Amino acid sequence: MPPVQRLFIGLFALLVPALAWAGGDAAALQAIDLTDHTIGYLALLIFGIAYALVIGEEFLHLHKSKPVIIAAGLIWCLIAYAYIQQGQPHLAGDAVRHTLLEYAELMLFLLVAMTYINAMEERRVFDALRTWLINRGFGFRSLFWMTGTLAFFISPIADNLTTALLMCAVVMAVGGDNRTFVTLSCINIVVAANAGGAFSPFGDITTLMVWQKEVLDFFTFFKLFVPSVVNYLVPAILMSFAVPNIKPEAQESNAHMKRGARRIILLFLLTIATAVSFHNFLHLPPVIGMITGLGYLQILGYFLRHTHDNWHKRNEDRAALVGDMTPFDVFNKVARAEWDTLLFFYGVVLCVGGLGQIGYLSMASEIMYEQWGPTLANVAVGLLSAIVDNIPVMFAVLTMMPEMSDTQWLLVTLTAGVGGSLLSIGSAAGVALMGQARGTYTFFAHLEWTPAIALGFLASIAVHFWING
Repeated sequence: MPPVQRLFIGLFALLVPALAWAGGDAAALQAIDLTDHTIGYLALLIFGIAYALVIGEEFLHLHKSKPVIIAAGLIWCLIAYAYIQQGQPHLAGDAVRHTLLEYAELMLFLLVAMTYINAMEERRVFDALRTWLINRGFGFRSLFWMTGTLAFFISPIADNLTTALLMCAVVMAVGGDNRTFVTLSCINIVVAANAGGAFSPFGDITTLMVWQKEVLDFFTFFKLFVPSVVNYLVPAILMSFAVPNIKPEAQESNAHMKRGARRIILLFLLTIATAVSFHNFLHLPPVIGMITGLGYLQILGYFLRHTHDNWHKRNEDRAALVGDMTPFDVFNKVARAEWDTLLFFYGVVLCVGGLGQIGYLSMASEIMYEQWGPTLANVAVGLLSAIVDNIPVMFAVLTMMPEMSDTQWLLVTLTAGVGGSLLSIGSAAGVALMGQARGTYTFFAHLEWTPAIALGFLASIAVHFWING
């Protein structure tokens, strides 16, 4: 194979989202190599067009799930046709069923987590936290460090997108017209949210995928805590010198949590504990524990709904203060989950499951992890996640499933998680804040501090090898 083609295949694998192929050894042995077949080339073309439409979502206003869902169907139609021609009509069906099972575990896990986050948002948990910070009258530098630190420690439990939006709301409410403070704080929040999610199995979808595939056990992820702290602190310290040393006027605002908010927080923590216990002690998939935890929320929702009227009669003053006029409905929180994201995962999982069945990812794994070496390949994963979302990149690595030590698996988990901070478009948190602080936090404003963020990126890798190597 020519060197240029080898390089293309290696880079393409990192840009391709895929789900880990963990079973079906017999099917894998019977798989037909279609990498040099017309069907293989067509599948690559279809996926390339679909993913180009995903990248252009912000400009085309086309939901990212639509092109990849269609592409998934077309790719598996091509594979099924090829297998029928080879006299193995059932092999494609067996392969796609296994991929669907993998997707179902991920989708249901995320659905429960999203439902809890939506429930806490509706019960005004995040509004209350934002109001508390605003009313304390902190200076700009204090708020810079507080919002960043909170983003770092909230994102391991909540997703980095929700965390970033919450902290950005605080920054914009206090910062007002001070563009320097708002810009630097937004960059700091993005870096902190991504770094905080890298050391927790629940902190990011990439860490969740690695944990669910049993590549690393639950507590192993916490070895990345110190490298994640370094990744956050290095650019934060450098940026803090540029934050204006001004104390804005305190703002009086109120936001009271609705009835049941604290109980929902406790149930969410109990749900996480259930998922971990089911996986560690009973060897069940974590998703079983999460679905059980959804049952906790449903029971609480039943109680809140059936005691709603009596509670309002006894607490009219508090009800008027909170504005809690609507009974809690858990299924409304399920409906408000990010369905475009969940369906996008379906599309990319099925698309790249198909490309893996064709044989492209096995070819890429050999080039990257055997010829480049795992350290170089894993650092490259982090750099590419600044351009392409880290979820597709980690899907690709899990599909290749290279033979690596725990140190190297922790490295790729770290780099995929924090590499997206290098550019504002590299993570969901960065893209969301560009919309929330439009005109102030921009791509080029973030790019000015990319060298500082890159220094933190490299420092975190060095600290990881120092501590865990």
